[in-house]
Amino acid sequence: MESLQNKFMIKDVKRVVAFFYLVFSISFIASGTLLKAEQETLKTHGFNFFGELKYPPDFKHLDYVNPNAPKGGEISIWGFGTFDSMNPYSRKGRAASLSSAPFESLLVETGDEIGSSYGLLAESIEYPADQKWVIFRLRKEAKFSDSTPLTADDVAFTYRLFLEQGLPSYRAVLADIVQDVEVLGPYAIKYIFTEKASKRDAIPIVGGLPVKSQAWFEKNQARLDESRMEPAIGSGPYVLDGFEINRWVKYRRNPNYWGASLPINMGRSNFDEIRIEYFADTNAAFEAFKSGEYTMRVENSSKSWATAYDFPALTDGHVVKKLMPDGGIANGQSFVMNLRREKFSDIRVRQALSYLFNFEWSRESLFYGQYARINSFWENSDLAATGMPSAEEMVLLSPLEGDLPAGVLTKVAVMAPVSGAKPMDRANLRKANALLDEAGWPVGDDGLRRNANGNTLKIEIIEDSAAFDRIVLPFVENMKAAGIEAEYDRIDPAQYTDRTRNYDFDIITDQFPMSYEPSSGLKQYFGSETADDSVFNSMGLKSPAVDALIEQVVAAENKSDLKVAVNALDRTLRAYNFWIPQWYNDQHRVAYWDMYEHPDEIAPYDLGYLDYWWYNEDKASALKDAGFLR
Repeated sequence: MESLQNKFMIKDVKRVVAFFYLVFSISFIASGTLLKAEQETLKTHGFNFFGELKYPPDFKHLDYVNPNAPKGGEISIWGFGTFDSMNPYSRKGRAASLSSAPFESLLVETGDEIGSSYGLLAESIEYPADQKWVIFRLRKEAKFSDSTPLTADDVAFTYRLFLEQGLPSYRAVLADIVQDVEVLGPYAIKYIFTEKASKRDAIPIVGGLPVKSQAWFEKNQARLDESRMEPAIGSGPYVLDGFEINRWVKYRRNPNYWGASLPINMGRSNFDEIRIEYFADTNAAFEAFKSGEYTMRVENSSKSWATAYDFPALTDGHVVKKLMPDGGIANGQSFVMNLRREKFSDIRVRQALSYLFNFEWSRESLFYGQYARINSFWENSDLAATGMPSAEEMVLLSPLEGDLPAGVLTKVAVMAPVSGAKPMDRANLRKANALLDEAGWPVGDDGLRRNANGNTLKIEIIEDSAAFDRIVLPFVENMKAAGIEAEYDRIDPAQYTDRTRNYDFDIITDQFPMSYEPSSGLKQYFGSETADDSVFNSMGLKSPAVDALIEQVVAAENKSDLKVAVNALDRTLRAYNFWIPQWYNDQHRVAYWDMYEHPDEIAPYDLGYLDYWWYNEDKASALKDAGFLR
């Protein structure tokens, strides 16, 4: 399992990033379909900051869905490890997979546009041209799953809840943007923005909050920052049906879901039940899929994809195996060094470690040639920095020269070292040795490197998945060959969660999922202000230059300026060498029992198997009658 998709599904902090927090990095402002009111107030059904919305106000359904898709059946997937919480918005506990699914926001994205979003709980929005404030008009038919109305009071309560009890890194962003909130009536709420609020961020940030029931939180005396097994109620199409810790969790479609007939929802949320089966290791999970214990699998192991899909159900045509296009940016998966540790304070140590990981050998020997190397935080897009800084980049970078890492202004963008066909590349080992010597870590008589205080250069990699053993162990051996006292420690998921959230590690594998239109969300990943408490800034980066460049990205008012600012930021981040980038694939590897169907063309930015795929009752019955499925 070279990708961490399933790990982060059950870890859910990062899965929530994809579902919730990263929506704050996507920006959208009123399109060309705006209607002017008397006081120069603009009114619209959706947002896109850099261009026109694809869908007009009277659209019937999204282009990539089947509006006539039947409802019914069950889809089941797998989760890694276990869970001990049904609250995905807290650092405490391990949230169950998809525990954020019951909640909806005022605005929602689609899977076929970049930077566009449309009203979901909000019927419309209104704001002046200078965007000093925004009014959301809520849909009067919106209800929570207990049939109580969803009102502007709930939206205001949600804002205050996240401001007071949300993740610290997000609280800081929210406080910078919102000055005040006013409830104008049962179904109207007004946000007033601060002077420094970004026009590109303010509306989508407040529009992206997952709305909570004030009555439920007050009745249960619940907090957003606590770990609990009782889930808060939401307004979404799915509700929790049941769970057994260490084994499974199941969600069912709410037959009384208020928004089923909205155009934005047509052809979506088609399964009656979504079930997640939990397994302690990837091998057990794969065997369970082969025997039909769960029915849908996005394959994250190149080895399994190349060698393991030869079981009878597949060869007999009962299981479908296919590649499907993925138009998204690479997920930024990488080995990440903890800059809070003194041993990583010298960039030469970090550069040396990059030379000791052999991607080329790993790709051919371990990954069956299926992956490309990640070099950029925006890999697979034109936002990735290339070559020397452009003249436009230099305008942004030159004033920051004193705070930039060496070489940003004078060298090409940092690329990952290229290695040879053997596990240990001797040329790269020599380069690593030279860097470590220069950094004050010479090799002693016992073959170990020590600093002036006599301390060995000890580096530990922690991991909670056995699937990474074959990848990490050769890396550890290369570090040992360089005189590093290297250690690989595979620990249980609960311990891994505790150590990573408390920054008790040297190196971990992490992800940095970026967007095509990044903005204030960058502060949670790379900003100095939240580096000591953000779950996303795992390396603990604090850089005045990066902070300044993030502000340039946030301030960009057209795509050209945005591209220049992101190129400059990407170039600078890479020059810090706090990561050793790993790999990505531009295709989804999907296997499923042959009872699901999907549109001929899937959304370019959303595989959507839990969203707009559907269940074929006849195929499912045939599989069950034949004894393949329970």
